[in-house]
Amino acid sequence: MTLLWILLLPLLGTLVPVLTANWRRSACAMATAIPPAIALMILLYHGSAVFAGESLRYTLGWIPLLGLDVSIRLDGLAFLFSLLILGIGLLIILYARYYLSEQDSMPRFYAYLMLFMTAMMGIVLSNNVLQLWLFWELTSISSFLLISYWWHKSEARRGARMALTVTGAGGLCLLAALLLLGQITGSYDLDVILASGQVIQQHGWYPLVLVLFLLGCFTKSAQFPFHFWLPNAMAAPTPVSAYLHSATMVKAGIFLLARFYPAMAGTDLWFLLVSITGLTTLLVGAYLALFKHDLKGLLAYSTISHLGLITLLFGMGTDLAAVAGVFHIINHATFKASLFMAAGIIDHESGSRDMRKLNGLWHFMPITATLAMVAAAAMAGVPLLNGFLSKEMFFAETLHQHLLGSLSWIIPVLATVAAIFSVAYSMRFIHDVFFNGKPKGLTKTPHEPPRYMRMPVEVLVVLCILVGVAPGYIVGDLLHAASLAVLGTAVPEYSLAIWHGLNLPLLMSVVALAGGALIYINRKHLFDFQNTLPGVDAINTFEAAMKVLAKRCQQIYSWLDNGSLQRYLVFLRDVHSSVGGSLPLAT
Repeated sequence: MTLLWILLLPLLGTLVPVLTANWRRSACAMATAIPPAIALMILLYHGSAVFAGESLRYTLGWIPLLGLDVSIRLDGLAFLFSLLILGIGLLIILYARYYLSEQDSMPRFYAYLMLFMTAMMGIVLSNNVLQLWLFWELTSISSFLLISYWWHKSEARRGARMALTVTGAGGLCLLAALLLLGQITGSYDLDVILASGQVIQQHGWYPLVLVLFLLGCFTKSAQFPFHFWLPNAMAAPTPVSAYLHSATMVKAGIFLLARFYPAMAGTDLWFLLVSITGLTTLLVGAYLALFKHDLKGLLAYSTISHLGLITLLFGMGTDLAAVAGVFHIINHATFKASLFMAAGIIDHESGSRDMRKLNGLWHFMPITATLAMVAAAAMAGVPLLNGFLSKEMFFAETLHQHLLGSLSWIIPVLATVAAIFSVAYSMRFIHDVFFNGKPKGLTKTPHEPPRYMRMPVEVLVVLCILVGVAPGYIVGDLLHAASLAVLGTAVPEYSLAIWHGLNLPLLMSVVALAGGALIYINRKHLFDFQNTLPGVDAINTFEAAMKVLAKRCQQIYSWLDNGSLQRYLVFLRDVHSSVGGSLPLAT
């Protein structure tokens, strides 16, 4: 029964901000944090059992006639994501208390946030795939509310509509895939589906199921060519960006890749679709991030790139690559959430996110600058920080795969190129914002934020450092338990040591650091080249495409439903014939 409370407490927490709307702002924030804090304590209480390799389950009867139950499963993977959702969620509650202005409705924001937290917890804890899908769609709806929180801004409304349309369409594809999986395995129980990998992959419907399943994952996790919605969702308040678009919502598709790994992975089609999509996303996101002048825009494209990196690791289909993917999920959540919150602090205390104006902030906010620089260094993969360790594992796996035969060398080469751009845009984030002269055209003098607004960033940056210098002690058990849940079998031997000697992955890291510095120093030539390319306004293009689609649908509807009884009878006859005359027709 205690497992159910991990899910119920965030749901009950949606009522707390409404009931405390007339309280002082700090009291409202503190009250809102109580339900997820209790849920986190319950989760940690079960940590010893999960780390021992157990999978805890709880089932509550719901609709017996349909065979539907509320079914919860807590294993290592669910524990990891629940820890990220609840832990970072609590930091976001504290951060938002100081980020939101007096004119912003704090109760409404917290209610939306808790609703989204409930949806994410439902996804990661569900042991029934139909229940999982219900929560999946709830994330799309609640994220729509959060992205459009500043509804008076047109970019917020447009970005929210785009995100809802793309992820909602992917959700319908996912529903079709889950229904087909239920037909193939004879059950919608996740335990049964994960144990039926061989049956699923040998079934004639497997290619269709896989494509539909991946469409759901790729749209939610902003994989190419569906990546365009994520940067436009940056119109949301920064606490939303830090939570949804670095640690939770965009990780939902990655979670499904990991959750269904035992049942869906290991085939040539899986490698072809997942690895190529991940590699393309990794490169496109890393390249485009370098040219964004908006701080959140740069971080959005870097998020797309890192999500592509994780997808590529799961696409390789090897056990060690999956372990590396899980490790980077942990690391990316910590350094990217801290970077988004640091960007929000800069915007909040200087009045701008434009890097062409933000120069020399080190002199005005040295503590925030130091925190942001450490997090950016972790994103770049600098040694003694957590991003370096998972990047080394990533490089090692690209070297040990033979997926393309004689052309397999392309994958580590392109991985190094992406890492070079990662270093370059991380250097731009550091140098252009905190050094590089003096601020230009700011509406107010920059200064340090309130003490407790900076605290969430400090917590996450400390984790980046601790994992970087003592990974085995900090995340060793968590990584092993989560990897065990992903693989479904024994976890292969791997090392979290900081030093593995002089080897090719280390050489790739050195090349990435040196190449990134070289590109940043000579960035003017790249910017000149980029400016010669035709620009694409993603949101206007998307809206134009939606208008054309709506017009075509209206035309088809008008053609079908024109009031002609003769046409209706013709359609019924054709349908009757197409199913072999198995449908009775009235005479």
